[in-house]
Order: sequence, then structure tokens, then C-alpha cells
Amino acid sequence: MAEQHRKRTLDSGWFAARSTEVQFTGTQFTTTHPPTGPTSPWMEALVPATVLATLVKNKVVPDPFYGLQNEHIIDIADSGRDYYTFWFFTTFDCKLSSNEHCDLNFRGINYSADVYLNGHEIILPKGMFRRHSIDVTDIVHADGTNLLAVLVHPPDHPGRIPPQGGQGGDHEIGKDVATQYVEGWDWMAPIRDRNTGIWDEVSISVTGPVKIIDPHLVSTFSDDYKKAYLHTTIELQNRSSWTAECSLSVQVTIEPEDSIFLVEHLQSQNLSIPANSRVQYTFPELIFSKPYLWWPNGMGKQSLYNVVISIDVKGFGESDSWSHHFGFRKIESHIDDATGGRLFKVNGEPIFIRGGNWILSDGLLRLSKKRYSTDIKFHADMNFNMIRCWGGGLAERPEFYYYCDYYGLLVWQEFWITGDVDGRGDPVSNPDGPLDHDLFLFCARDTIKLLRNHPSLALWVGGNEQIPPADINAALKYDLRLHPYFESKDESSKPVGDLSPTPSDPSQYLDGTRIYIQGSMWDGFANGMGDFTDGPYEIQNPENFFKDDYYNYGFNPEVGSVGMPVAATIRATMPPEGWQIPLFKKLSNGYVEEVPNAIWEYHKYIPYSKPTKVHDQIQLYGDAKDLDDFCLKAQLVNYIQYRALLEGWTSRMWSKYTGVLIWKTQNPWTGLRGQFYDHLLDQTAGFYGCRCAAEPIHVQLNLATYLIEVVNTTSEKLSNVAIETSVWDLEGTRPYYSLNENLSLLPKKVAPIVEMKYPKSKDPKPVYFLLLKFYNMSDKSVISRNFYWLHLSGGDYKLLEPYREKKIPLKITSKVSIEESVYNIQMHVTNSSEIPESRSSTVKPSDGFCGTQSLETPHCSVGKERETVLFKGIHECFSGKSDGLKVTEIKGSDVGVAFFLQISVHKKDYKEGEDTRILPVHYSDNYFSLVPGEAMPINISFEVPQGVTPQVILHGWNYNGGELIYEVV
Repeated sequence: MAEQHRKRTLDSGWFAARSTEVQFTGTQFTTTHPPTGPTSPWMEALVPATVLATLVKNKVVPDPFYGLQNEHIIDIADSGRDYYTFWFFTTFDCKLSSNEHCDLNFRGINYSADVYLNGHEIILPKGMFRRHSIDVTDIVHADGTNLLAVLVHPPDHPGRIPPQGGQGGDHEIGKDVATQYVEGWDWMAPIRDRNTGIWDEVSISVTGPVKIIDPHLVSTFSDDYKKAYLHTTIELQNRSSWTAECSLSVQVTIEPEDSIFLVEHLQSQNLSIPANSRVQYTFPELIFSKPYLWWPNGMGKQSLYNVVISIDVKGFGESDSWSHHFGFRKIESHIDDATGGRLFKVNGEPIFIRGGNWILSDGLLRLSKKRYSTDIKFHADMNFNMIRCWGGGLAERPEFYYYCDYYGLLVWQEFWITGDVDGRGDPVSNPDGPLDHDLFLFCARDTIKLLRNHPSLALWVGGNEQIPPADINAALKYDLRLHPYFESKDESSKPVGDLSPTPSDPSQYLDGTRIYIQGSMWDGFANGMGDFTDGPYEIQNPENFFKDDYYNYGFNPEVGSVGMPVAATIRATMPPEGWQIPLFKKLSNGYVEEVPNAIWEYHKYIPYSKPTKVHDQIQLYGDAKDLDDFCLKAQLVNYIQYRALLEGWTSRMWSKYTGVLIWKTQNPWTGLRGQFYDHLLDQTAGFYGCRCAAEPIHVQLNLATYLIEVVNTTSEKLSNVAIETSVWDLEGTRPYYSLNENLSLLPKKVAPIVEMKYPKSKDPKPVYFLLLKFYNMSDKSVISRNFYWLHLSGGDYKLLEPYREKKIPLKITSKVSIEESVYNIQMHVTNSSEIPESRSSTVKPSDGFCGTQSLETPHCSVGKERETVLFKGIHECFSGKSDGLKVTEIKGSDVGVAFFLQISVHKKDYKEGEDTRILPVHYSDNYFSLVPGEAMPINISFEVPQGVTPQVILHGWNYNGGELIYEVV
């Protein structure tokens, strides 16, 4: 994230009050009558956040995300805008010396504001996505306390929510340049204040006479990426009344390894800046030999340099300094001839896109670095490589982009247009988009300047399922035209507008490095012509994802399905009447219709059945008895559904598809659809189904053909590799085993290897388990492991119900390390039931920490190569010693698969009825199964609140009550 010289963030000590409940003016608040504390009508305020977030914090209104409590909060359409017009007040100190200047900065206010500082009024213009920087040098008290009051006004057109709901309510919000989801959607309840507030960072910054503004960093390459060039253009503002003689310097450093710090470049230039002027300056390009490249998740390291630009003024010293991390990389894209889909390349290498759609982190805009860190790491942990920031949400913040840079998530950033609100919805409205087109373009250009230096930012898109109005679209095409170096020779569509004169240095463009696509279903996405050809958004038969007629276009920007969380989340976010599971209504055609309770309906539950098309996938396991049983079976379905979705798409990598984005990865509230982790940050089993399916190198079963396939998305050829296939039945025996050795696989290819013929064998079992292991023959190290539970054609999983009674013994070895409040627990979980002697596995399992490391490496560790590969060399780490290790054994006399094991972390001491979970937790794997004799290393990382003692619990199909497997003594 960009950092400015002597910047201080104002994120605490704020008070708020409703404007109609105070009697003084902004001038009085900031001179003679400042608020003295959180005394009514004033209350402690959350800044940055929204008015509603402050009201929830102070319990003035109930939590809108709990149960039906949102219905008890008055909507702005009924209360009027004045009800959500609020004062925000704080104080700050700012010491200034001679020739120093102080700026008051707002990075985002929704929607407009009147600012008062020490009795002086400053009117801020409208627009949610624009920065405000105010020179307050002549207003601040340089040697004392400054009083700041901000009167924040809601959007001009907050709209009204129709009784039937709808996509974007009555669409009135589309007349403003603001978030559109706030009027509600088919996955979101309406936000009552429409996100009114000081929703992004507030800061003060102090500079000398010359200020650095919005540097632009661009990398180009030659000699097959062995040589890189850093191009830099900045704006400089001289606020003094005399010509400033300056020395402008740029320093580039990197830490390629821990504790190694390299200064790659340090260059200075002398220049003169006229009095009271603003100039643009372009540095001579800096040349880097053999640069460390930035790669997306799964393709390599995310190498980040630190660029520091500073300016010294003669007679003053350092006037200003700016820093930003930077990644050397080149992103290209074109419409692929073979598939018709948009194909992306990074550093010359094609990348198969597997990712998800993102709305925003929290519906009350309680945004934080800590939450963003968890959000983005979760996406990297799922092995995703792209996030689409949907047009009805935010232009995401620099903190979001920082973690995408760090973890290697490419970002598709849309502007604030949606088909539902802007001309294609029901009813049709706002066909010309927002009322103020100049404001929209100002916000777009300012957003581009804010975000353009992030290597993760891959493309700009005009809108969701719609293109912007013609004048806005033409302006964006021109503003975002590519520098010739970045134009793909395969790209057929060229930008419009006057292309001359063309700056020779790419950093002189507004962006110039990323393609602009006019809408999410145009130019290589969906059918490429804007027809509604994304989706579907409902439960599917898993085998359908593999069929040629499932989806007909090369890149699907939205395909969605179910998203039921675990039972603990339902209990934590709903009253007991929300714990009732759906009624399963049997229809005359043999299908089942799910009828959810009113609270689930309000929270946008998607059923696990689609009458006439998909039989209820939960009932395939038998009738759900209660909430716990329903949610556990839902996790089984979640895992299968999303693993099949990604495996089906990947099965036709490059032959039919170039990418897919799942709708969606998470919810900004306690919704019940389209998510891989819930709003409380607990993962569903679908999270781990995606993690499995999106491995860079992956072995999988094609559910339509039963061919075993190997996917290699990397640029490396694989040789001397093998696949071990084993089938296990419910009696704990292995009726089918095969080995395919001496295989070779080309880079970026999908290879069908062999048919899995067990269903065609004599007397196959109606329900069985399948374990696939893809490994190196030289050292037997596992590259990819994939575990399925399957039934014969036309069958179901009901025989798994009595299998719950089996008691499968487990042995868990644990070692914990604690750094301040962060726990890292390394576990080795072993199915210690007897291995059948009829056939032995070529890839032998390890029975503890001190066995051969390479035998049971789980899913490929991707995203951060600087992070340790899970449990790599664990026998070396402990040097054969058992000191500090804890061994837990779960007794059992049965032989068989330990099925669907789930680990969770809880508080040891808690109040009755309290949610005992410690969240978030990062698991190297979860919802996993172990065949007899097999072991799995699991790494767990989490932060513990002060005064809380954690314990680790294991649940599973065979361990319904939960087993304590680790407790801090």
C-alpha cells in the first residue's frame, strides 16, 4: 500500500450523533461547543465504517445480520435521509514547522460531507469512490489540539425496497455513483442506511513545500524476461511562492530471502519546479538484470520490490516521501481461437483461470487489514488465482490489493454498473446509468490512480452484465487504452478515440498496461456479445459438470450453487426458530421440494434440490434428523458439488474452456448461498473441495466417463510418475487396486490415463470409496491425492448411515508452537486400523512424525513459496525426538475408512449457549478421509483472544460426538 511522508491515520477517538438530535452547528462544534464524550446524543463511532455500523456497535439498533433483526431497523426510504445524516467528531494534533504543509485526507465518504475544522467550513463534493485531500495548513493549530467535525449525507437517491425485494430494489441507487447492492439482491438483504458514512481511511499528512502525487510505476521486459525496465512518472506540486530547486530520488529494494536485503537501484535527478505549480516528471527508466518476477498463485513466487520516491528541496531538506511495493510482471489477454474464451498470460505463460466472485468483506463496511488478510489467504488456500470484484460492490481498497499482491490473486475490477440496476433489470430503469456522468468518470479515474500500481490488478471491466452508457464507455476505452507494448497481437478489438499523440513511456498513461473490457459478458466472457449466458446458480448433478453440453462458452464469469454453513454458524446467527431444517415436500414426479423456515428464506437459502432436474442431494444420504445432521450432510454435498464443478471445467482446459469464476466465494453478511466460508470466517467443506480440485497438478476422476485424468497447469513436464488407484468398501476391504507407472505429462495439459473399471467388475458394492494417488516413482513422494465416495449409477449413499456406527481407531500426534497469541499446531493423523494384507500400497503411509517425509504430502502448497511446504522434512525438524510431542489415541475395534474428518478449534472455558469456536483458523486440509494405515499431516494456525485457552476437537462421520485431540495444559 502506498505510504506518504509523515502520515497519521485518524481511526480512533471518534464520536457520532444524529444531525437532528444536536443543537449546535459545525462551527460551534469545532470552536466553542465540542462534544466532551459519548454522552447522549453522542456515541462512540466506528471510523472507518458506516452510520449503521456505529449504531450496531452502540446497540442503538440490533445486529441486522442476526435472524430477522434487519426487519426491526427502519429503512432510509421510510425514515427519510435526515435520519441517517450524522455528525462525526474527533480531535488531533499536528505540529508544523516553517514551510511545512498539512493535508486532511478522506479516502472515501458516502455520499457527501460538510467538513468543519477549527471553525472553518469545507464542502466536499459528492461521490462514494473519490479521494479528498484538503490543504489545511492555514487552518490547523500547529501547536495545539485541532477540532474536526464531519456532517455526512446519505446518497441522493437511496431508493425504496419493493415488497417483493428484487435485484437492487427499485434501482434508484443507480442514479448515484455508489454501491448498488445496498438495496438488496437475491443473495443480500437491504442495508438500511445505504452504507452512509466515512467508510474509508481518514488521515493527516505533513509535507514540505513540494508534494508527491500519485506516482505511476510500470514494468516492461526484454530478452525473454531476463531484463526488466522500471518506468516511473509522478506529479509534483510546489505549494511555495518561490521556485523550488529539488533533488528527486528513487530507491528500489527487495528481500529475496529472510534477512537478506538488496538495494537494486538508487537514482537521483535534479529539477526546478516553478512557484505555485503542479508538474509531471518522468524518470529515466531503471534497468534490472534477471529480475525476481511476480507470479500468480500456483505459478511461482510473488516477488515484491519496495519502491521509495523522495524529494529534497534546497534550503529545506526532505519535503516528501512515498513508498509502494511493486511486482515485475506482464499481463496480457486475448480471445482464444480454439475456445472463444478470453485467455490470460502472465509473463508470457498462459494461465487457466479458476477463481471466484467477490462482493465485499462486510456489508456495514467494517473493513480492516486483519479481515482482508484472512479473506485473501482463504482464496489462496483454495488454490484460486483470480478474484472478480463485482460491479455492484466496491472498488476494492489498497489493503485488499496488498494481500492479493502478497498471495498472488489476480483481480478483475469492475466499475459501478450492473445490468439489474442500469437498464436491464425488472423494471427497466436508469438506461443511461448514473445521472452525473462526469462524476462517474472522475471517480473512475481517481480509482485507477489509487490502484494501478498493484501487480495483482489484471483488468478493468465497465460493468456487471451491462456496459456503461456510450459516452462513459468511450471515455473509459480511451483513458484505459493500452500502450503499444502491452497490446496483444491476438487481440482483435482495438480501443476507440484519438490515439495521438502517443506517449513513448508507458508510465505516462493513466494505466496503459491492463485491458479494459466493456462488460462482464462481452469480448471473451460468456458468449462474448452481452447475452445473459453466465450461470447457472443452483444445485447440479455432479457428473453434469463434465458433460460437453453443460456450458457452451469458453470463459464463464459466474456459475454458482449452494452454500450451507455448519450448524454452529446457524446457532450463532439465528434464534432457535431458525434452527428448524427444511421440510422435504415430495412431489408427484418423484422429486423433492425443500421448504425452508422464514429465517432461512430471509437469508437467501438455496435448496439442495431442483425438482424435474436434480434429486435432493442431502436426501441421497437418508433423511436429515436435525440441524446437526442436515448441516453435516450439506457439507458432504458442498464438497462433492464444488470439487466436481472445478474438475469438470479443468477437464476441458484449453480444449473448451479458458477459465471459470464461481458465484460467489463469500457473503458480506450471514447469507446462506454461494459461499466457501461464512461471515464468521468458518470454512464450509466446499472450501476444501475447491482446494483439492484447483491444485496446480491434480489427479481426478471424470464423473461422466470414469476416466482417471491428470491435470498439469504448470509449465514443467512431468516424467517418471505413476497413479495408484484403490477402491475400499464399507467392510474395510480393498476389492480393487491398480497401478499405472512410467507416465509422462506435458506442461499445461490434461491427460486421460485409464478408465476406473470397478463399477463394471463382478458384484461391485453399491457404495464405495476411491483413493487416487499421483506420485513420483523415484522417491514415492505424492504430488496429488484425491479421495471420492461414490455410488453405482442410479443409486444413493444411504448405506453410509449405518457406517456411522463403525469405530475406526485413530492416532494423532501433535506439536504446538506459540508466538505471542498465534498458535501453530502440527498434527499427524493416522488411521491405525489394520491394513488388508491382500495387496500392499506402492506408496506406503507414514505412521507418525518420524517416518519418511515424502510419503504423504497433501495438496500442493501454492501461493507462497516462502511458506514452508506442509510438514516437509518433519522428521528432520524433530531430529527423532519425542520431546514436546503429544500423542492422542481414539480407540476403535473396526477396520475401514475414517470418513469425513473435520478438525475445529474451540475455547476450553465458555458460557452456556456461547459459540465456542475460535475463528478464523487456517487448516492445511479439512473434511478429509483416511483409508486403513494411511496418515495425513495437518497444519493449523490461529490467533487466540487474550485470556482464552484453546482446544482442538475432531468430528467425523464415525466420530459424531467429537473427540478432544489437543488441549493446551
